[in-house]
Amino acid sequence: MIFSPAASSPRLATDTVIETNDLRKSFASVQKEPGIWGGIRGLWSRKTVVKEAVRGVSVRVGAGEMIGFLGPNGAGKTTTLKMLSGILFPTSGAASVLGYKPFDRHPDFLRQIALVMGQKQQLWWDLPARESLLLLKEIYSVSDADYKTRLDEMTELLDIGAILDVQVRKLSLGERMKCELVAALLHAPRVVFLDEPTIGLDVVSQVRIREFLRTYQARNHATILLTSHYMQDVKELCERVVIINHGEKMFDGAFAELVSRYSDEKEVRLTFERAVPRPDIEAFGTVASMSDALHAVVRVPRESSAKRAGEMLAALPVADIAIGEIEADEVIRALFTPEEAGGTNDPAQPV
Repeated sequence: MIFSPAASSPRLATDTVIETNDLRKSFASVQKEPGIWGGIRGLWSRKTVVKEAVRGVSVRVGAGEMIGFLGPNGAGKTTTLKMLSGILFPTSGAASVLGYKPFDRHPDFLRQIALVMGQKQQLWWDLPARESLLLLKEIYSVSDADYKTRLDEMTELLDIGAILDVQVRKLSLGERMKCELVAALLHAPRVVFLDEPTIGLDVVSQVRIREFLRTYQARNHATILLTSHYMQDVKELCERVVIINHGEKMFDGAFAELVSRYSDEKEVRLTFERAVPRPDIEAFGTVASMSDALHAVVRVPRESSAKRAGEMLAALPVADIAIGEIEADEVIRALFTPEEAGGTNDPAQPV
């Protein structure tokens, strides 16, 4: 193993690395009425609006897990990560990471975690990435030998040898993100919080970063919480997902169980020997797509998918058939619609 994680904390008594219990966070803001008179009235009477960003999230994460933390914009994902990393203090509830209360910001705790935010940067804009890495080496008291070993391996995995001595402001978004990952993982943290690490990147850069994270996690047995709007990130990296919406946990389980739990349909993919009219196919289920008269995808009830497939084989000129699950992207989108995700109520309430 080339990476060498920090020594185990004596405070950690079990394999549970991250645990929250009824974790909540609310933000209060003053709502100003429009116009000059609204501003004048605000001098005497103000309306305070409270938004519950996180509503009682309870979750437990074991050592070495890589978990996808999913939800729409404003669901509370980033707020939760900020509380777990100690940036924000919770309104109520409890959180424990590596046996520490994150918001105490204990130095021993901070040396064992990393937070990577796709839209924030920790590298100095006008300096080459290598200069920032050398400074971080001193901040985290990384030995010369460990620094060289870790930097060499991450440089090779991410293919960034040619850009380490280029000013950060001259790098592309994908190149900067790779360097940000190196900076965050240079001290071999035991817990890594990744908030949209592939946001805005091209497909090639996304693939490279996913491969790097998979290799890093396997070699270090690091515990990783990953938020991403790119479902491919979660599919390839995470066996378990936690879904929150309006600050509340909706699902916590294996990624493979997500579709079967929230979708009562399966897809039957058909290839025909000759052209088949659409109405003939619709007799067996809902036609989800039909690129041409020789190919169709039909959605049928989950409990009778095998029976419907047999009926189609008997009645239609089928050359090839396959039964599969509906794409997870569609299932998750359905969860976040007002009908499925608990209505359209605004979590911000005037007090």
